[in-house]
Parts: sequence; C-alpha cells; structure tokens
Amino acid sequence: MALVWTSTASSYSLTSGSYILILLVLLLLGLNSGSCYGLGSFGFDIHHRFLDPVKQILGFEGLPEKGSVEYYVAMTHRDSIIHGRHLAASNNQSPAPLTFANGNSTLLIKNLDFLYYANVSVGTPSVSYLVALDTGSDLFWLPCDCNKSTCVTSLPTSSGQVVNFNIYSPNASSTSNKVSCNSSIYCPPNQCPSTNSDCAYEILYYSNMSSSGILVEDVLHLITDDDQSKVVDAQITLGCGKNETGIFLSGFAPNGLLGLGTTDDLSVPSILASKGLGPNSFSMCFGSDGTGRINFGDNGTSEQKETPFIVSHTYPTYLINVTQINVGVNVSEIEFSAIFDSGTSFTYLTDPAYTFISETFNSQVTEKRRSSDSQISFEYCYDLSASQTTYMIPIMNLTMKGGEQYYLTHPTEVFPIKGGYVYCLAILRSTNINFIGGKYIFINDYLDYKPVCLDKISLSCFILKFYICAFISFIRRLSDRENN
Repeated sequence: MALVWTSTASSYSLTSGSYILILLVLLLLGLNSGSCYGLGSFGFDIHHRFLDPVKQILGFEGLPEKGSVEYYVAMTHRDSIIHGRHLAASNNQSPAPLTFANGNSTLLIKNLDFLYYANVSVGTPSVSYLVALDTGSDLFWLPCDCNKSTCVTSLPTSSGQVVNFNIYSPNASSTSNKVSCNSSIYCPPNQCPSTNSDCAYEILYYSNMSSSGILVEDVLHLITDDDQSKVVDAQITLGCGKNETGIFLSGFAPNGLLGLGTTDDLSVPSILASKGLGPNSFSMCFGSDGTGRINFGDNGTSEQKETPFIVSHTYPTYLINVTQINVGVNVSEIEFSAIFDSGTSFTYLTDPAYTFISETFNSQVTEKRRSSDSQISFEYCYDLSASQTTYMIPIMNLTMKGGEQYYLTHPTEVFPIKGGYVYCLAILRSTNINFIGGKYIFINDYLDYKPVCLDKISLSCFILKFYICAFISFIRRLSDRENN
C-alpha cells in the first residue's frame, strides 16, 4: 500500500490519503462537466483502493470503491464541507465573495510539480481546464490552438492510460474576442505592425520556461460563494497560449496558469474589481493535506494579525519581511525578505537563513542523515527504518516584522526508496532571491493585503489571503520611500 504523511504537532505519522484523491477526481471530472462543488480545507484518512489514472497522477493509492462504507463516509463528509463552506463564506459580506463555477476547491498535486490547481471554466459553451494558481505572475493563460509539440494535450500515466486535457480555441467560443494591437492597456502602439493586428504576448518565467500567443477576451464563469451560488459571468482578458516552452511541456501547469499577481488590468482579481464585482482582493485557503479553496473579493475578518508589506521595484509582488527564525530551542535574529509564491513548488532561501535553518534542524533530529543523492534535490534528508511509522522534528516558526509568529506545520517531504522511506527538509538553497513556495505555504495563517491598510498584510489561522487593492498605484505613491 502506498502511503502519504500527515502531521500532528511535530510528530509525523503514516496514513492513507483518500480525501485528496476524491477531490482530484472531482476536479478532473469537472473538465468534462458543468458543475463540481468545492471543498474546504478539511481532511481525514480512510483505507481504500484507487482508480489507476488518478492513482498515477498523484503517485499514491486511495480512492474508495463506489458503494463501500468508506465511499459513503467520504461523500457525506464532502457534503458537510460544502454546507459549512456556504455558511462560512457568506459572513454577511455584500457583495458576496466569488469563486469558480465548478467550485472553490483547490488541490496541491505533487505529481504536477507541487503546484496548487483549480478547475475553471471559460467560454461559451463552457469548457473546463485544470489550471495552476500562481501568485507570482499576472496573466491568466490557457493552451490554445496548439498541438503536442507546443503544449500539453494529454498526460500519460505509468500504467499506459491517458488523461486528456481540453485545449482552448477562440473560434469555438461565441463570447471570445481578440484584443487588438491598438489597445493602450496591453499593447504599446509602437509595437504594433498595424492597428488591426492581434495583441501578442510572451511571458518569460524562471527556469527557461515561457508562454506566448495572443490576448483575447472571453467569459470566466463564476458563482457567488454563499448559500445562493448565483451565477456571475465575467468578461476577462486571457492569453491564448499557442506556444509553451521548458517544463510547461513536461507536467508543470500542463493545462494553463492563472496569474494572481499585482498588475492592474491584467490579473484576474484586478479585472473583477474593475468591473465592480467586488473588492480588489482574493483569498486562498490551504489545509495541511493539500486541499483548499479560493475566493475573489473576500473582505477578511477583523481579528487578523498584521505585518508590514514591503514595496519593491525589483520584485513587485507579495513580499514580506522575516525578522527572527526559531528552530526548536535555537533562535536567530537573521532578517530577510521573501516572496510568497504559490507558483513556486518549494521554498528557496539564501544564506545565512538557509544554513541556520538546515544545520539547526539537522542537529535536533535523531534519524541518520542520508548521504548526498543526485536523485533527490534536497540537501538534508534522513533515512527511516522499514518498521518506522513516525518521526519527530523540531517545532519551527518565523517571526514577521511587527512581532507576529507563524508556525511551519509541514516543513518536510517524504520519498519512498528501496526498503523504506526517507524524509527531507523541504527547502533549497538560493543564490539571490528568497521564495516561500507552495510547500511552506502550509503556515496555516492569513496573509492579507488590506484595501483599508495599504502597507499591511495580516495573518491568522488556516487561510492565506492576499488583498491587493490599488497595489500598483500604491507602489507609485510610495516608491521613493522604500525600495529594494
């Protein structure tokens, strides 16, 4: 039986993970259906057997057999989460927060590069896509009018089965319109061959990966995330990605990427706010089992704690400042800034923070450190015995500027090896930029950028929130006061 790891305080134990697979099945089924309701960031473990295509995507076993006791336990648990989600989301907010028409569910998929994914539907008739959620970029793009040499059209599994992805085509949607090159917002006039030309785009990402194509407008299908589930169809700008390169062709965001960054008129939260559909904000909620949810226009709550937001010309994104690091009994006053980026799979830290965390962690664990392994990217890894079902790690937390402390609840990753398992401290050494990526976003806290407090982000329990109201104008206004 394949296994996943769940945490309780600083003790980690082996269990099976059905709930995550149920959610993935619902997400994948939504690629060919009209509705799939979302789940919250709750989880539980049951024993079960799995469907091979889904099992191969996630890399472990788990979906309960239909009709079994475990199956009905899982589905009734799902129903209770849906009902709780509607009650919690409404919270007397007007207008109600929005989420995707297929549901507010998000899922961390390990075998698709440890990114968070959601099922979104675009166009008329509505077509669904399993897109990665990226707080480190702005544009929402889909693979578009492309073939297997320029985008990913299907995902083969080790069993020989294939998961087919929908490919967007403007010509197949009656609500699609191309963005002309004379658009003052997206295309500078001096870059247009003619006023009637298409507005072309090319985005270069880290690790020599890119997406290029043309910009189009089409409908993003949403619903209010309350007990009404009112349909909201929003006309947005997105990229028709005709050519992807690098690891986009090998499983990284294979069916598109939804940028949640800070650029006005380009990121989805900003576009929705500009159309009067709610505040210029969004929230992402992550549970320690990889499940979560997403909302747009969420106002947050009054009890949230806060930490100053760093204004930076170099990295105009979600940048915070860490003033202290605690690893078990050891404390360091090392101060560093870091980008919160859901589109980065793991956490990358520069020295001296990387060395302090890694060496201090190493000094406080009891398992034997594994010798360097070229097949494992992490530097600090430890062997588990064949009979070992738990391991202990030191409690770790970060103190943000302003004094608030936030605990890292899932800082390790487990890998199967011949004869047993190995666990690793899931951080990587960086030479220039600090990223707190998808793995460490399990801080179980709020990260808010409030419209009413333009130099703060706030943190509290179990939800990671970004409030980006007037962020670009905020940078222009304060650019001469604080720069990195």
